[in-house]
Amino acid sequence: MPRVRLTERGPLLIDGPVELLLPDGTVLRCDRPVVAVCTCRRSRRYPLCDTSHRRRGRGAPPFPSDRSGQTPGEGRT
Repeated sequence: MPRVRLTERGPLLIDGPVELLLPDGTVLRCDRPVVAVCTCRRSRRYPLCDTSHRRRGRGAPPFPSDRSGQTPGEGRT
């Protein structure tokens, strides 16, 4: 089963190889063992991450917490 990891301040990390289906129908094949997919849209290599998110901070936290203080999915098994 493919594994996708959500990072707190960066890209989605997907265990590869993977095929990314872009909105225009283009298929991008990535043969790397781990593929970093940009979530901030600052990458010059979008949809792949080039670490542009490190140069500028984000305005809002990527995982909004609910009233309990846990992020969505936290503490669930």
